[in-house]
Parts: sequence; structure tokens; C-alpha cells
Amino acid sequence: MHKLRPAGYEQFLAEFCMAVPENYNFAFDFLDLTAATDPDRLAVAHVDNDGLRRNYTFRDLSLASNRLANALTGLGVARGDRVMIILYRRIEFWTTMLALHKIGAVAVPSPSLLTEHDIEYRVNYAGITTIVCEDSIAARAQAARSKCPTLQILVQAGGSPLPPGWSDFDAISAAAAETYVPASPRPGGKDSLFVFFTSGTTGQPKMVEHGHDYPLAHYTTGAYWHDLEPGELHLTLADSGWAKAVWGKYYGQWLAGAAVFVWDFRGKFDPGALLKVIADNGVNSFCAPPTVYRFLIREDLSGVDLSKLRHCTTAGELLNDSVFTAWKQATGKPIYEGYGQTETTLQIATFPCMEPKPGSIGKPCPGWKIALLDETGQPCPAGEEGEICIDVRGQTPLGLFAGYMDEPEKTQSVWHDGFYHTGDKAWADEDGYFWFLGRVDDLIKSSGYRIGPFEVESALITHPAVIEAAVTGVPDPVRGQAVKATVVLAPGFAPSDALTRELQAHVKSVTAPYKYPRVIDYVAELPKTISGKIKRAEIRARDLAREI
Repeated sequence: MHKLRPAGYEQFLAEFCMAVPENYNFAFDFLDLTAATDPDRLAVAHVDNDGLRRNYTFRDLSLASNRLANALTGLGVARGDRVMIILYRRIEFWTTMLALHKIGAVAVPSPSLLTEHDIEYRVNYAGITTIVCEDSIAARAQAARSKCPTLQILVQAGGSPLPPGWSDFDAISAAAAETYVPASPRPGGKDSLFVFFTSGTTGQPKMVEHGHDYPLAHYTTGAYWHDLEPGELHLTLADSGWAKAVWGKYYGQWLAGAAVFVWDFRGKFDPGALLKVIADNGVNSFCAPPTVYRFLIREDLSGVDLSKLRHCTTAGELLNDSVFTAWKQATGKPIYEGYGQTETTLQIATFPCMEPKPGSIGKPCPGWKIALLDETGQPCPAGEEGEICIDVRGQTPLGLFAGYMDEPEKTQSVWHDGFYHTGDKAWADEDGYFWFLGRVDDLIKSSGYRIGPFEVESALITHPAVIEAAVTGVPDPVRGQAVKATVVLAPGFAPSDALTRELQAHVKSVTAPYKYPRVIDYVAELPKTISGKIKRAEIRARDLAREI
């Protein structure tokens, strides 16, 4: 693909165009084609938990995925079957995904933190027939197996002894042919490619379905938001069980001509080790949630060689102004923020052709008609908050999900009247930059004001006493709702009335005074989903239970 070099955002919008081939299948039409024309091109640079780096070419992945596709087909995996993958960041994740794309089976990437109960629930909910998982997960899957009537095929990656009835990933791959002949008609186009379960911050997770055209939408992610050039290395810090992995560790980076860098660390996150890995391996482009940048700026960056690091991006939560400034001062690199959902690809972003505004998620991506709608469905003027909605009248943007698999009523609840309703609130300034506020259900209505939790949380975490904060509304007889902060303190700080007053004053000094938390609750940890998202609904439910 030919990458544009726009001088500004408007030129980018006007000139960008994406053609979608008929019946597109990424594994055949990109991976195998690249392997045939440029077999030695680097695809994945993988650093394991012991620091050992292995490089994998496109020829390596093409042949490995062919073998696995033949092996899985021999075991009984068929087109349309739903296959759960729990492989951390092992290289087998990439091989398995590509093999399933070739078979036409539906990949269901899943996080390593799933419990036996979680596996049982998801397997039965989705009608999953097959699990491919790491040996550290196999015992949980085996324990759930007897309660999952659709589950027939189990494959283990890793050297531990196999549970009864399981197949060994390496053994079945080694015994299979390295040439794969797809079924006719060949899978692709609108066929189901994969399903991601949402993180379930407000209820049970939903199954988000995407088709084979989806990977092409991430060319914008890799080539423009990550700003990748051919031959460069990109690192997105994400577990392969979440949609962020296919945002930053798979499709778009390869389409941009770059290679994917994988750091398969285990155990507690070590920001110093991350910086060393980036420096030692010459990573050029890096993407991580703002929380990671908050840890990195606390490290001594003066002795770290980040000269190869050219571009930095973030998504997943609000980027605090102080983090943006500190990182830029230390490295010379601004952080370009982006916004999207499991249901979409990148919708809104700050691109290199734009001037970053710290705290803003940017402007709509090419091909995405974004509208901020009020509660009556009318467009909001600049400065007025509304729900982020995607206009699908006339044309559905490339990268928007096909629906919630097997649940048309849930799809209809968010996709109606010509718009997909994201459930997220934002406002736009006079320059057209969007500013994220939070989930619709998370907004606090206090004394006529509508307050987004991220604004207050962002102010709180700039205080040295606060590691994490979750802001919610609690019933108030005068104001309707009062702002409440649930706070995790840094080591060396203890709850006290004096600290509460200090934090309240700090918020007033950082953001609009009416947003300060009138109630502060100190806790050891915040309730979170297995993807690490704060479960504000659970905090609200606890507070309501106390009122009853």
C-alpha cells in the first residue's frame, strides 16, 4: 500500500482511500503473498521471559500456519467452528490465529487470567468446540471440560505433560504437511473472522464479531497512528487475549511494512525492564496505556538509550497532561492519543500531521463519520457534551463490528436509527478536537453539572499520595449526586481527614472547583475486570447497598 504524506489533517481526510478486495482473507492475501514475494522479511521479533530473542520471517509464519491448519483440520476443526485461544504472547498465538483464518474457523482470543469458571461460562455461551492454550492454562480448561458439552478438541502448547485426551501443539504441527489447500469456496470477506468478549464493566461480557475485511481497517492504525515505516519495529504492550493485541501486534503493523516486536514477560510488570527491552532492541514505535507511561516517567531515563524510539501512542484511558509533559520533556517525544472500542478499529486519533492537545483523543479517522448526539438524538455544538455515535447512513465504515454474535437484540440496542451508539461521552472544541468524558452510565449529575469521572481521576493521580482513583456519583439530597473518589494510596501515605482535605484542595487547583470529590473512600485495591478496567458499576452498587 502507498502511504500518504499529508501536510495536515484536512489533506489526510481528503486524500485517504482504502480499497477492499473481494472475499479478502488476510492469511492468504497478505501473509502468504508476502511470504512468496519477500520470504525473509521480518514479521515478529519475539523476546521471551528469559530475555531470549527469536526472529520469525513471513516464510516461517506461512509454513507454520499451513502445518497447524492441516493439523487442526485433521483433528476435526472445521469452517465456522469457534476456537478459544489462550496463549499469552507466545509465538504460537500468531501461528494459531493465521491457521484459523485459513481454515475459516472463528478465533476467540482470550486472556490468560480466565478462571475455570470463566472458561466454562465462555465456552458454553459461545458454543466453543476447541481450545488451544498454553500448558499453564490446561489444568483450568481440563477442569471445565466435563461441564462444556460443545467442547471436543483440546490442544496444548508448552512442554508440560498432556492432560488425558489432549493433543500436543508441536507434535501435531510437525507431523502435518506444510502446504495447505483451502476449502472451496475459500473463506473471506464477510465471513466471521474472530470474536472478542467485551471486558464486562457493567454486566456479562458480549461477543463482538468481526469479519475478514476487518484487518484492512488497521492499516490506518499501523501506517498513520503508529506512524510506521517499512522495516521498523513496533511494540504494543498488550496481552493477546484482548482486542488491543490485534490493534498493535498483528494486522496494521505488517500492512504498514513494519515488524511486530513482542515482549513475552511474565509476573509483575517492571518499568525498568521495559525500558531496557525497548533500548536494547531498537524499538521504533511504542504504544501503551497511560498507566504504563506514568510508571515509566518515575524511572531514571537519563541513562536509557531511546534514540531509536521515534513515535509514541496511547489509548485505553485518559492521558493526563502532566504525564504527557513529563514524557515529552524526558524523551522529546509527544504522545499521540487514540480512541476506539472492541466493536471498532481506530475511530478518533491524533495523527503526526496534527498538533497534539494533551488530554484530547484527537479528530475522526478517515472513513469514520463521527457525531456527538444529545439525549434527543440531535447533534451537539462545540463545547457541549454528547454521546459518541458513528453515522452508518449510506455506508458502514470499514472496521465496525458485524454485531454481537448470536444476540441480535443487543446489537439492535446500540445500532439503530442510522447510528451505532458507542455509549461513550465526549465534547468537541472549536478546532474539532474531541475530549473524552467517560461511559454514559459513569457520568455524574451534580447540582445541574455533568461531571466525567476521568476529569477528576486525572486530577487526583497527579497528587503524589494517589496511585489509582475511581470516581463515581453517590446519592445526595441537595445536589442529586455528589462526587465520590475511591482511592488507592501510594506507599508511605495513610488515610486521614487532613489528607482528604489536601486531596480535595488539590483537585480544585487542577480542574474546575465544582468537580472536587466531596467524599473520599480509601481502599487497598479497586474492583477491576480481568482486562484491568475499573468496575465503577460495582462501586456504585456497593454504595447504593449501604444506603438501603
